[in-house]
Amino acid sequence: MIPVALTIAGSDCCAGAGIQADLKTFQHFQVYGLTAVTCVVSENPRIVRRVHPVPVDVLEDQIELMLSTFPVRAIKTGMLFSAEHIRAVARVLGSRRQIPLVVDPVLLASSGDPLSEPDAIAAYKESLLPLATLITPNLPEAAALLGWESIDESNLAEAAKQLAFAFSTSVLLKGGHLTTDECPDLLCENHKIYQLESKRIATPASHGTGCTLSAAITAQLARGEKLFDACCHAKNFVKDSLQQSLQWSLPGGDVIHALNQGTTL
Repeated sequence: MIPVALTIAGSDCCAGAGIQADLKTFQHFQVYGLTAVTCVVSENPRIVRRVHPVPVDVLEDQIELMLSTFPVRAIKTGMLFSAEHIRAVARVLGSRRQIPLVVDPVLLASSGDPLSEPDAIAAYKESLLPLATLITPNLPEAAALLGWESIDESNLAEAAKQLAFAFSTSVLLKGGHLTTDECPDLLCENHKIYQLESKRIATPASHGTGCTLSAAITAQLARGEKLFDACCHAKNFVKDSLQQSLQWSLPGGDVIHALNQGTTL
Protein backbone atom coordinates (compact mmCIF):
# COMPACT_ATOMS: atom_id res chain seq x y z
CA MET A 1 0.00 0.00 0.00
CA ILE A 2 1.27 3.46 -0.88
CA PRO A 3 2.05 5.45 2.30
CA VAL A 4 -0.12 8.51 2.94
CA ALA A 5 0.99 11.78 4.57
CA LEU A 6 -0.93 14.95 5.41
CA THR A 7 0.47 18.47 5.26
CA ILE A 8 -1.30 21.28 7.11
CA ALA A 9 0.19 24.47 5.72
CA GLY A 10 -0.19 27.59 3.63
CA SER A 11 -0.39 27.81 -0.15
CA ASP A 12 2.62 29.39 -1.89
CA CYS A 13 1.66 30.65 -5.34
CA CYS A 14 5.27 30.51 -6.61
CA ALA A 15 5.31 26.81 -5.61
CA GLY A 16 8.71 26.82 -3.95
CA ALA A 17 7.41 26.50 -0.39
CA GLY A 18 4.22 25.64 1.49
CA ILE A 19 1.87 22.87 0.45
CA GLN A 20 3.14 22.95 -3.13
CA ALA A 21 6.69 22.15 -1.99
CA ASP A 22 5.36 19.54 0.43
CA LEU A 23 3.41 17.72 -2.30
CA LYS A 24 6.43 17.72 -4.63
CA THR A 25 8.55 16.28 -1.85
CA PHE A 26 5.99 13.61 -0.92
CA GLN A 27 5.76 12.62 -4.59
CA HIS A 28 9.55 12.27 -4.82
CA PHE A 29 9.50 9.76 -1.96
CA GLN A 30 6.50 7.92 -3.44
CA VAL A 31 4.16 9.03 -0.67
CA TYR A 32 0.59 10.08 -1.43
CA GLY A 33 0.09 13.62 -0.15
CA LEU A 34 -3.05 15.11 1.37
CA THR A 35 -3.46 18.80 2.22
CA ALA A 36 -5.30 21.01 4.66
CA VAL A 37 -4.83 24.63 3.62
CA THR A 38 -4.40 27.22 6.37
CA CYS A 39 -3.75 30.35 4.30
CA VAL A 40 -3.53 31.54 0.73
CA VAL A 41 -0.35 33.58 0.39
CA SER A 42 0.48 35.98 -2.42
CA GLU A 43 4.29 35.90 -2.54
CA ASN A 44 7.43 35.35 -4.54
CA PRO A 45 10.87 34.44 -3.15
CA ARG A 46 11.54 38.11 -2.36
CA ILE A 47 8.32 39.42 -0.81
CA VAL A 48 5.11 38.37 0.90
CA ARG A 49 2.44 40.71 -0.41
CA ARG A 50 -0.82 39.34 1.02
CA VAL A 51 -1.95 36.60 3.41
CA HIS A 52 -5.55 35.42 3.37
CA PRO A 53 -6.31 32.99 6.23
CA VAL A 54 -8.77 30.17 5.72
CA PRO A 55 -11.62 30.23 8.27
CA VAL A 56 -10.72 28.12 11.30
CA ASP A 57 -13.78 25.87 11.01
CA VAL A 58 -12.93 25.14 7.38
CA LEU A 59 -9.38 24.21 8.39
CA GLU A 60 -10.67 21.86 11.08
CA ASP A 61 -13.08 20.25 8.64
CA GLN A 62 -10.32 19.63 6.10
CA ILE A 63 -8.16 17.86 8.67
CA GLU A 64 -11.00 15.81 10.16
CA LEU A 65 -12.19 14.71 6.74
CA MET A 66 -8.74 13.64 5.56
CA LEU A 67 -7.97 11.73 8.76
CA SER A 68 -11.33 9.94 8.70
CA THR A 69 -11.01 9.02 5.02
CA PHE A 70 -7.38 8.02 4.46
CA PRO A 71 -4.88 5.81 6.35
CA VAL A 72 -2.58 8.71 7.23
CA ARG A 73 0.82 7.51 8.47
CA ALA A 74 2.47 10.87 9.18
CA ILE A 75 1.47 14.54 9.49
CA LYS A 76 3.39 17.78 9.19
CA THR A 77 2.44 21.36 9.91
CA GLY A 78 3.91 24.41 8.24
CA MET A 79 2.50 27.93 8.18
CA LEU A 80 -0.45 28.09 10.60
CA PHE A 81 -0.66 31.92 10.87
CA SER A 82 -2.70 32.59 14.00
CA ALA A 83 -3.23 31.34 17.54
CA GLU A 84 -6.76 30.29 16.59
CA HIS A 85 -5.48 28.17 13.70
CA ILE A 86 -2.77 26.59 15.86
CA ARG A 87 -5.22 25.69 18.63
CA ALA A 88 -7.67 24.27 16.10
CA VAL A 89 -4.98 22.00 14.66
CA ALA A 90 -4.03 20.90 18.18
CA ARG A 91 -7.67 20.12 19.02
CA VAL A 92 -8.01 17.78 16.05
CA LEU A 93 -4.60 16.13 16.35
CA GLY A 94 -4.77 15.70 20.12
CA SER A 95 -6.84 12.54 19.68
CA ARG A 96 -4.45 11.15 17.03
CA ARG A 97 -1.28 10.95 19.08
CA GLN A 98 -0.40 7.62 17.46
CA ILE A 99 0.35 9.34 14.14
CA PRO A 100 3.88 10.83 13.92
CA LEU A 101 3.68 14.65 13.82
CA VAL A 102 6.40 16.94 12.48
CA VAL A 103 5.90 20.59 13.45
CA ASP A 104 7.77 23.22 11.48
CA PRO A 105 7.01 26.34 13.54
CA VAL A 106 6.93 28.77 10.63
CA LEU A 107 7.14 32.34 11.89
CA LEU A 108 9.00 34.21 9.12
CA ALA A 109 9.43 33.84 5.37
CA SER A 110 12.91 33.56 3.85
CA SER A 111 12.45 37.20 2.83
CA GLY A 112 12.02 38.17 6.50
CA ASP A 113 8.32 38.92 6.15
CA PRO A 114 6.14 37.69 9.05
CA LEU A 115 4.05 34.59 8.38
CA SER A 116 2.33 34.44 11.75
CA GLU A 117 0.47 36.77 14.09
CA PRO A 118 2.20 37.95 17.30
CA ASP A 119 0.19 35.60 19.56
CA ALA A 120 1.16 32.52 17.56
CA ILE A 121 4.27 31.75 19.63
CA ALA A 122 2.31 31.30 22.86
CA ALA A 123 -0.21 29.05 21.09
CA TYR A 124 2.57 26.90 19.65
CA LYS A 125 4.13 26.48 23.09
CA GLU A 126 0.87 25.80 24.92
CA SER A 127 -1.00 23.55 22.53
CA LEU A 128 0.87 22.16 19.51
CA LEU A 129 4.55 21.60 20.31
CA PRO A 130 3.77 19.18 23.18
CA LEU A 131 1.97 16.95 20.63
CA ALA A 132 4.92 16.80 18.25
CA THR A 133 7.12 13.84 17.45
CA LEU A 134 9.68 16.29 16.07
CA ILE A 135 9.94 20.06 15.79
CA THR A 136 12.17 21.67 13.13
CA PRO A 137 12.81 25.32 14.02
CA ASN A 138 15.49 27.47 12.43
CA LEU A 139 17.62 29.63 14.71
CA PRO A 140 15.35 32.73 14.85
CA GLU A 141 12.30 30.51 15.47
CA ALA A 142 14.11 28.57 18.19
CA ALA A 143 15.21 31.80 19.87
CA ALA A 144 11.63 33.10 19.80
CA LEU A 145 10.28 29.87 21.32
CA LEU A 146 12.91 29.94 24.07
CA GLY A 147 12.70 33.69 24.69
CA TRP A 148 16.41 34.05 23.92
CA GLU A 149 17.95 37.04 22.19
CA SER A 150 19.85 34.90 19.68
CA ILE A 151 21.36 31.48 19.02
CA ASP A 152 24.82 30.90 17.56
CA GLU A 153 27.48 28.17 17.51
CA SER A 154 28.23 28.65 21.21
CA ASN A 155 24.72 27.80 22.43
CA LEU A 156 23.37 25.68 19.57
CA ALA A 157 23.43 22.40 21.49
CA GLU A 158 21.99 23.96 24.64
CA ALA A 159 19.11 25.44 22.64
CA ALA A 160 18.26 22.05 21.14
CA LYS A 161 18.32 20.42 24.58
CA GLN A 162 16.18 23.16 26.14
CA LEU A 163 13.54 22.87 23.41
CA ALA A 164 13.45 19.08 23.70
CA PHE A 165 13.04 19.31 27.48
CA ALA A 166 10.46 22.10 27.39
CA PHE A 167 8.11 20.28 25.03
CA SER A 168 9.02 16.61 25.66
CA THR A 169 9.77 16.07 21.99
CA SER A 170 12.65 15.51 19.60
CA VAL A 171 14.17 18.60 17.98
CA LEU A 172 15.97 19.15 14.71
CA LEU A 173 17.52 22.60 15.15
CA LYS A 174 18.46 23.93 11.70
CA GLY A 175 21.76 25.79 11.47
CA GLY A 176 21.31 27.39 8.07
CA HIS A 177 21.35 30.90 9.56
CA LEU A 178 24.89 30.46 10.87
CA THR A 179 27.69 32.15 8.91
CA THR A 180 29.94 29.09 8.88
CA ASP A 181 31.12 27.09 5.85
CA GLU A 182 29.23 24.10 7.21
CA CYS A 183 25.45 23.94 7.75
CA PRO A 184 25.10 21.90 10.95
CA ASP A 185 21.65 20.69 11.97
CA LEU A 186 21.41 19.32 15.51
CA LEU A 187 19.05 16.45 16.22
CA CYS A 188 18.17 16.00 19.88
CA GLU A 189 16.46 12.63 20.34
CA ASN A 190 16.07 10.72 23.61
CA HIS A 191 18.45 13.10 25.40
CA LYS A 192 21.21 12.53 22.81
CA ILE A 193 22.61 15.10 20.39
CA TYR A 194 23.52 14.16 16.83
CA GLN A 195 25.18 16.68 14.53
CA LEU A 196 24.17 16.36 10.88
CA GLU A 197 26.58 18.36 8.72
CA SER A 198 26.77 19.35 5.09
CA LYS A 199 28.76 21.92 3.15
CA ARG A 200 27.07 25.25 2.63
CA ILE A 201 25.91 25.54 -0.99
CA ALA A 202 26.60 28.92 -2.55
CA THR A 203 23.18 29.63 -4.02
CA PRO A 204 20.51 32.22 -3.20
CA ALA A 205 17.86 29.59 -4.02
CA SER A 206 16.86 28.98 -0.44
CA HIS A 207 13.14 29.72 -0.71
CA GLY A 208 11.26 26.73 0.66
CA THR A 209 14.16 24.74 2.06
CA GLY A 210 12.58 24.56 5.53
CA CYS A 211 9.29 23.29 4.13
CA THR A 212 11.14 20.80 1.95
CA LEU A 213 13.20 19.45 4.84
CA SER A 214 10.22 18.89 7.16
CA ALA A 215 8.17 17.38 4.32
CA ALA A 216 10.99 14.97 3.46
CA ILE A 217 11.21 13.87 7.10
CA THR A 218 7.44 13.39 7.20
CA ALA A 219 7.52 11.32 4.01
CA GLN A 220 10.22 9.06 5.44
CA LEU A 221 8.28 8.60 8.68
CA ALA A 222 5.21 7.67 6.63
CA ARG A 223 7.36 5.02 4.95
CA GLY A 224 8.31 3.58 8.35
CA GLU A 225 11.81 5.04 8.70
CA LYS A 226 13.32 5.69 12.12
CA LEU A 227 13.58 9.37 13.04
CA PHE A 228 17.38 9.60 12.81
CA ASP A 229 17.44 7.98 9.38
CA ALA A 230 14.54 10.15 8.20
CA CYS A 231 16.42 13.31 9.19
CA CYS A 232 19.61 12.17 7.45
CA HIS A 233 17.79 11.29 4.23
CA ALA A 234 15.87 14.57 4.32
CA LYS A 235 19.03 16.64 4.76
CA ASN A 236 20.63 14.91 1.77
CA PHE A 237 17.50 15.53 -0.29
CA VAL A 238 17.58 19.26 0.48
CA LYS A 239 21.27 19.39 -0.45
CA ASP A 240 20.53 17.72 -3.79
CA SER A 241 17.57 20.03 -4.35
CA LEU A 242 19.68 23.14 -3.81
CA GLN A 243 22.34 21.84 -6.17
CA GLN A 244 19.72 21.32 -8.87
CA SER A 245 17.62 24.42 -8.28
CA LEU A 246 16.06 26.42 -11.10
CA GLN A 247 16.93 30.09 -11.50
CA TRP A 248 15.16 32.83 -13.43
CA SER A 249 16.16 36.43 -14.04
CA LEU A 250 13.34 37.79 -11.93
CA PRO A 251 13.15 41.42 -10.73
CA GLY A 252 15.80 41.93 -8.09
CA GLY A 253 17.70 38.82 -9.14
CA ASP A 254 15.39 36.48 -7.24
CA VAL A 255 15.47 32.72 -7.63
CA ILE A 256 13.01 29.97 -6.89
CA HIS A 257 14.02 26.78 -5.13
CA ALA A 258 13.10 23.80 -7.34
CA LEU A 259 12.79 20.34 -5.88
CA ASN A 260 15.04 17.54 -7.00
CA GLN A 261 13.09 15.15 -9.21
CA GLY A 262 16.09 12.95 -10.01
CA THR A 263 17.13 15.04 -13.02
CA THR A 264 19.76 17.76 -13.29
CA LEU A 265 18.02 20.79 -14.77
